[in-house]
Amino acid sequence: MAASRPADARNWDASRVRAVLGPTNTGKTHLAIERLCAHSSGAIGFPLRLLAREVYDRVCAIKGPNNVALITGEERIEPKNARWLLCTVEAMPVVQDSLAFVAIDEAQLAADRERGHVFTDRLLHARGREETMILGSATIEPLVKSLIPRVEVESRPRFSILRHAGAKKLSRIPPRSAIVAFSAEQVYTIAEMLRRFRGGAAVVMGALSPQTRNAQVALYQSGEVDYLVATDAVGMGLNLDVEHVAFAGLSKFDGVRQRRLTTAEMAQIAGRAGRHQKDGTFGTLAGSHHASEFTDEEVYAIEEHRFPPLTKLFWREPEPRFDNLATLIGDLEMPPSTPELAPAPEAIDIAVLKLLADDPQVAGSIHSPGVVRRFWDVCRLPDFRSQGPETHSRFVARLWQDLREGELGADYVARAIAQLDVTSGDIDTLQGRIAAIRSWAYIAQRPDWVLARDEMAARARAVEARLSDALHGKLTERFINRRTAVLMRKLGTDAGLLSVRLEDEEVLVEGEHIGSLKGFAFAVDPGARLSDRKLLLAAAERHLPALLESRAAELIAQMRAGQAGLTLEAGAITLEGATIACLSPGRSVLSPQLQADRSLDALPAPARKELLAALEEWLQSLLKPLESLRQIEDASRNEDAGPELRAVLIGLVEAGGMIERTASGLERMDKTQRLRLARLGVKVGSLDIFVPAMLRPAAVQLWHQLQKAGHSPAEADTIPAGMPPTLQSGRSGARGYRSLGKQMIRLDMAEKLLRDAHQVRTPVGRRPFVLDSSKAISMGLTQASYERLLRLAGFQPIQPRAMTEGAMGPPAPVRWRWRPARPQARPAPAAPTPRQGAFAGLADLVR
Repeated sequence: MAASRPADARNWDASRVRAVLGPTNTGKTHLAIERLCAHSSGAIGFPLRLLAREVYDRVCAIKGPNNVALITGEERIEPKNARWLLCTVEAMPVVQDSLAFVAIDEAQLAADRERGHVFTDRLLHARGREETMILGSATIEPLVKSLIPRVEVESRPRFSILRHAGAKKLSRIPPRSAIVAFSAEQVYTIAEMLRRFRGGAAVVMGALSPQTRNAQVALYQSGEVDYLVATDAVGMGLNLDVEHVAFAGLSKFDGVRQRRLTTAEMAQIAGRAGRHQKDGTFGTLAGSHHASEFTDEEVYAIEEHRFPPLTKLFWREPEPRFDNLATLIGDLEMPPSTPELAPAPEAIDIAVLKLLADDPQVAGSIHSPGVVRRFWDVCRLPDFRSQGPETHSRFVARLWQDLREGELGADYVARAIAQLDVTSGDIDTLQGRIAAIRSWAYIAQRPDWVLARDEMAARARAVEARLSDALHGKLTERFINRRTAVLMRKLGTDAGLLSVRLEDEEVLVEGEHIGSLKGFAFAVDPGARLSDRKLLLAAAERHLPALLESRAAELIAQMRAGQAGLTLEAGAITLEGATIACLSPGRSVLSPQLQADRSLDALPAPARKELLAALEEWLQSLLKPLESLRQIEDASRNEDAGPELRAVLIGLVEAGGMIERTASGLERMDKTQRLRLARLGVKVGSLDIFVPAMLRPAAVQLWHQLQKAGHSPAEADTIPAGMPPTLQSGRSGARGYRSLGKQMIRLDMAEKLLRDAHQVRTPVGRRPFVLDSSKAISMGLTQASYERLLRLAGFQPIQPRAMTEGAMGPPAPVRWRWRPARPQARPAPAAPTPRQGAFAGLADLVR
């Protein structure tokens, strides 16, 4: 074996090497950033791309983006003059003396089964020209002292206290908590439950892209949700405002077996609780079948930060020989010569190498050391899909078939990237596409693999960004109910601070729709889950009174300005289609009582009283078209009018301002009473007695509404507003109209025609006369309808209208004569006729 770098660093006389060790929340990373910026150049290697990106943004703000580089497997931002590098550990440079400062974060991961050998290599060989800093847990201290001579070890205490809080049910987990699970299924289950009764949770898993994880973390950090559900990936340096960490379980599958977490692993996760000088707590999730309790020894170790030290770090030859595949595999599996180091377990890159080396077709294509080196680089493609060696090796084999002859064409890579640029699908589908595009982002970063590297890398990043946005949207849609989260957070003492507003009919609390308000009636959002309804009703109960009071004041102002959108329908006063008050029977049809709808009960008492008073004023203004009938009603109560006149007036009021003359009792009145009747605006016609103002459509409609409010029997059809005086299709009993068979005519129009007929009749006395029907026809009446009207009024034809058979010329005009009806004897009061029963007998009752 020819290794250019020794397996240990005992012979090095390097510059100052500092090991800053301690538990979480000791400010180690912050110190490293300060030291990086204090030097002329430097690099920090992080365990996660997410952390590298976070620190990159911070250093860019200090040094400027043109001087700072981000180097990861899938993303490289390398300005030409960059002097400060933020990297993942795998991607950080290890050339000695090229940078003034070098730091390695989370160095205890050198004991990780999959990636430990990479951390060990950087621990032993990555050095800064002026200063090297090793950050990590105190468990690595003995090995650091043994492997790195003259290292300066600095122990830093935790800024805050971490205390055990015991087991808690999920419903009692306090806000600003992180719940840690160890499988995607468990993460989804817990997040779904939190959505139901806490408004939801942000989700953080190792399988998410950094952009998606950042977006989810931002939801939590901004306070939009108070809970975070995560896998143990949350323990790797994510700086969150977590006050409590709840373990959904204390065991996990480590790739080999299901085992209980070590105390150091427990502490790494629990240590996310409490940031800077704010204390935190940890515990377990009660009621979960995965949960078990911490032992007393584990609680003591976590609270006091006392853990057994690491005894071995995993190591693998960092610079193997590339003579042939057998030599390469032999060097990679060679054990270290240092007792503090142990051979690394077989990682997926070696597993893929062995599988493909056994394939004759693949092995036969590898001839020289340069090709062996290139083949090894392809085998080291990370398994972002987490599909295992067998499946991943097939992808690597296909990639090698394309790479062994040279670089990948831009069209080929562009097609592969475009096939993944689909943002539809569920959470698992989007996660699979993100994992696949990360593979192509890694491939596109290699300058010797892809033509048009910069363009293809930019395309891959753009697709990953779109997929990440789509995944973030799906996670938010599935696991976060913003409305519930907002209301749960502020339904306590801070409820009065909520922003409540009305957009059209929608009630929004803190921008979240909780229901609709029609008139003064609140309806919970019909799309809300049954479990959310109580919460929404509680929110409405707290915040609606103020909103309703504002709406009442606005409505009162509109009513007084004559601009209110109120309507009277079927005896109910409605606003925006919702009933706010009803009319009930009063002293008479013209004096209904106003009753508030139950929807006004939520109004404060003073506002409710003021609104009802304004509604009374509005109602009186609305009923002004019935003013003439009101005057008649007042006159009917005057005892000086006499019983005959009062009977007619009462009949008019009860009938809505129009009664047939024959049933009115008019013949009983004397001349003085008839004069008073005329002064009240009552028209005495040939066939009817009526109040002309009550024939207008508005008055007819109002009368109809008042009768409905008085619970009277169903009236006959009313005439819609805007109808002509003559109806071409007669409707029996339409108010204000007289039926003429197939046609109807309004009472005042009928009276005009009959008055004209009497004007023709009067000069000729008893002689026959001819009537001109042109005026009736101009009103829309047919000749037959006009003749029927005349007959009803006592006119009789004395010559048939049709010509005799065989006669020539136009038909002869009809000649008429008038025979008034003879006065009838006054019927006995005990036996009134059906038509007289309602009105004629009324005079006897009022005597």
